[in-house]
Amino acid sequence: MDKYIEKFMRYMEIEKNYSQHTLLNYKLDLNDFYKFCGKVDLDKIDYLLLRKYLAVLKEKSLGNRSVGRHLSALRSFFRFLSREGLIKTNPILMLSSPKLDKHLPSFMTEEEAAKLIESVLPKDNEDELGLRNRAILETFYSSGLRISELVALSLEDVDFIAGIVKAMGKGKKERVVPIGEVALRAIRKYLDKRKKQNNALFLNKNGKRISTRGVRDVVEKYLKNAGIRHGVSPHTFRHSFATHLLNRGADLRTVQELLGHANLSTTQIYTHLTTDRLKTVYDKAHPHA
Repeated sequence: MDKYIEKFMRYMEIEKNYSQHTLLNYKLDLNDFYKFCGKVDLDKIDYLLLRKYLAVLKEKSLGNRSVGRHLSALRSFFRFLSREGLIKTNPILMLSSPKLDKHLPSFMTEEEAAKLIESVLPKDNEDELGLRNRAILETFYSSGLRISELVALSLEDVDFIAGIVKAMGKGKKERVVPIGEVALRAIRKYLDKRKKQNNALFLNKNGKRISTRGVRDVVEKYLKNAGIRHGVSPHTFRHSFATHLLNRGADLRTVQELLGHANLSTTQIYTHLTTDRLKTVYDKAHPHA
């Protein structure tokens, strides 16, 4: 089976253009299934064997989301084998995925987001790293970018005239995202002060492209400065970006495009977060509220 896994991985990388992170997870999951199967021939893998593997995963105390990820890798693998004519029937078609629990993403209030950004002290605004940190926080909140998208930004990806940035999202899909004037001003101030020459937009203290770990350190530093509760991360900016847009009247389709979600169902989770706003409007508008 291992040679078919390698063939499948090449297909996923070259034909489907999947990210390295996704490819790594798929390979780990498929190799785990390969170890479970042992020397079983490919055409001997049936629904019963897959059910046994599912039971083994649950015995490991994996959550439904982790089990679902394993099954997603297997579904793609067996679909590939079937399309290539390497198996006569697809045994996984009858296997249902576990029901996923919906975890509502945490988000900051508008006041907390402003407090976090303003926690960059005035003296920091005279320093190159301080200006960079302010620009990072402003860019996160203004654009809703993923941390991987933010660190991948290069100078040519920012259009100061049009007020947009080009982001490379999941599956190496490029999208255009609006960015506010406040964030653009913060980026300009940082670039004006920057001494090192590099094509990357945000640099570390050594003049190299900043890492995701470096960005996390920046966010953690100012969370402490602002005295904001635990549980806030760079990704919380993205959740806050979406929630605040919806709270102020943006439609779900627009937010989907801005976040770069392939499916609207992924974006719909944010509708649960706007219940307070709906309740407030209801209380004010309905005569019997």
